[in-house]
Amino acid sequence: MIHTFTLHGLNMVLDVESGALHILDEPSLAAVEMLQRGADKKSAADLLAQKYGACTSSEVLSEIEELKEKSLLFCERRTISRDEDGAVKALCLHLAHDCNLRCRYCFAGSGNYGGERRLMSAETARQAVDFLLSASLGRRHCEIDFFGGEPLLNFDVLKQTVAYGQRQAAEHKKIIKFTLTTNAVALTSDRQNYLNSNEISVVLSMDGRREVHDRMRRFPGGGGSFDSVLANCRSMVRARNGDNYYLRGTYTRHNLDFCNDILAMVSFGFKRVSLEPAVLSPDRDDALRQEDLPRLREEYESLAALLWEQESSGEEICFFHFELDLNRGPCAKKRTSGCGAGAAYLAVAPDGSIYPCHQFVGDESFCAGQVAKGINSAVLAPFLAVGMEQKEACQKCFARYFCGGGCHAAAWQMNGDLLQPYGLGCELHRIRVECGLYLQAKRMQSAMSR
Repeated sequence: MIHTFTLHGLNMVLDVESGALHILDEPSLAAVEMLQRGADKKSAADLLAQKYGACTSSEVLSEIEELKEKSLLFCERRTISRDEDGAVKALCLHLAHDCNLRCRYCFAGSGNYGGERRLMSAETARQAVDFLLSASLGRRHCEIDFFGGEPLLNFDVLKQTVAYGQRQAAEHKKIIKFTLTTNAVALTSDRQNYLNSNEISVVLSMDGRREVHDRMRRFPGGGGSFDSVLANCRSMVRARNGDNYYLRGTYTRHNLDFCNDILAMVSFGFKRVSLEPAVLSPDRDDALRQEDLPRLREEYESLAALLWEQESSGEEICFFHFELDLNRGPCAKKRTSGCGAGAAYLAVAPDGSIYPCHQFVGDESFCAGQVAKGINSAVLAPFLAVGMEQKEACQKCFARYFCGGGCHAAAWQMNGDLLQPYGLGCELHRIRVECGLYLQAKRMQSAMSR
């Protein structure tokens, strides 16, 4: 399978199976598209010769044949085994089912996931660490993401968990990488120093422009959080020399011009940014709609051009969704299974309950056990059985190896079916992949011209 497209005047073809990306001139694009539609070599040669001349026709088809022989174009469908070793590699540890903000689009309600407000105890956190070290089997590298609500509301337990995790991991000859996802409101200087000294990665939540951020990310009393969040994020990133962080925002139908929010983030001094589309019930006025796709495509494509302009002038900005690694990316198995929710990745609620991922927390039908007692494999079985290969919608999608079948939680929320991906999310993903491929192609061009 191949995918041809043109963006900002650049013709490109992606060979889906090999991941090879090629930049095409007009005759090459015409030839590839003819062959894709089923034309035989002689017919393609005749048509190309009529328009571009016999010499060009011969050269183009010869180059295409060479790429085919090298398995870089028109590759056969790969066969990938999804046999899993059963290892759990990462936990999303919900230190707090409470929050100091009341974000209007939050999937966790007001931070309590529809239940009581509570904090995780140090004992439960230790049990979660023990569970991960055992369930990771022979894997040496494990991950724990401190999550909420707002995990900084339980900072003492966070520190105890890091210390315990480091000791236990060393005894097991393993390494635990810790990450904190925070709204940054309670990110005091002492806490920043602790996170930096322990090399804990941070995901900082901020939505861009003041008016956009404050519309959604508000305090319980109603005021906007922009000023305190910006100050704390700047201080945090500056203290770690601009490394080991992402500034992550969310956009809704209220800011379809989200490119301006990314530019605002950059203007504030942040170089590693992400902006996610909110997945909301379709009956909400801030939910993205199918009719918004042309505008959203325009925004993403404008962003790609702006990022290349910055990069070519020496100011490289890392936008998470455009960063595609065509050479050293995820292994083939991971490319078909996505994030691994319900398999290699699990979430743990404050009471120690285990769920397939953070977005299923609070839905008791998806409770898959307790960290102190183990997993109920029957609850997780549907997740283990679902990958890209099992989803009909993925079979003709050129971007399938860049998402592994999409988000399980979004599929369930929108369709009530793990096998049916969230359609609008898929459309946005394809747009972002094309923009990411465009940036890769521009880098290829730049490297060849040196």
